[in-house]
Amino acid sequence: MASVVSIDKLTKTYENGFQALKGVDLEIEEGEILALLGPNGAGKTTLISIICGIVNPSTGKVLVGGKDVVRDFRQTRSLIGLVPQELTTDMFETVWNTVNFSRGVYGKKPNPALVEGILKDLSLWSKKDNMLRELSGGMKRRVMIAKALAHEPQILFLDEPTAGVDVNLRREMWQLVEKLRASGVTIILTTHYIEEAEEIADRVGVINGGKLLLIEEKAALMKKLGRKQLRLELSEPLKALPDSLGAYNLALSEDGTALIHEYQGEEGQGTIASLLSTLAAQDIHFRDLSTRQSSLEDIFVALVAEKAGEDA
Repeated sequence: MASVVSIDKLTKTYENGFQALKGVDLEIEEGEILALLGPNGAGKTTLISIICGIVNPSTGKVLVGGKDVVRDFRQTRSLIGLVPQELTTDMFETVWNTVNFSRGVYGKKPNPALVEGILKDLSLWSKKDNMLRELSGGMKRRVMIAKALAHEPQILFLDEPTAGVDVNLRREMWQLVEKLRASGVTIILTTHYIEEAEEIADRVGVINGGKLLLIEEKAALMKKLGRKQLRLELSEPLKALPDSLGAYNLALSEDGTALIHEYQGEEGQGTIASLLSTLAAQDIHFRDLSTRQSSLEDIFVALVAEKAGEDA
């Protein structure tokens, strides 16, 4: 699939000497949902701001739709919709006028039917004549998304779009994201709610300390890096692990009532049958078993911790 955004050796150092980005390379594919995960200060917002033409890079190049974001700013910016973290709009303007004005800024002809559809998708239609200062925080966040969609962008950036938003609104937003993707819009989001990235993203990127630590398809990432755990609840407690089980990566629970076997990705799958056979041969019986696979959050925390250890 073709890349709609191409980032090559991108760096950004601010006047105070802070290096926000350190040689980022990234290809964003047309029509995908890409989740960028990282702690505060990792470089997520700086990266988005450079792609959107709000901040200039120190070195490196960014192409959007094959055009350079610095040299061809107007052309690239017209392809992009941005929902920033901060709520920045005229609090004394109505919802309808705010969204229509945003469309006009990009030189688009008025399209009341389109704007009506966007407002209805975001449950804002009943508020179209309200001034923004009259809306709740969640409703204001919806208006920001409506503004970003008003000029029919091909690429949509959502920078922490559900921060401070209730669960119901969050669910509605993700339903809209799926609808947009189905229409061909490429979506890049940053989020602290890792379970959302786990649910809707096609690929996941982990950024920390200005470096892109990893970019991979979500399913492959979960398969490759997700730790798995097999827990066997014993019929009779053990005082210690028998020597015969030393070949297996086993731990005995503190009370001796459970054996815990951990393995990384697909490794160890073939050892489980062998382990169960060995237990039966040793007359060690279990009454129940359960399995658990680490979540995307577990992987993210481990990657960031590993990077912090390398930089220490």
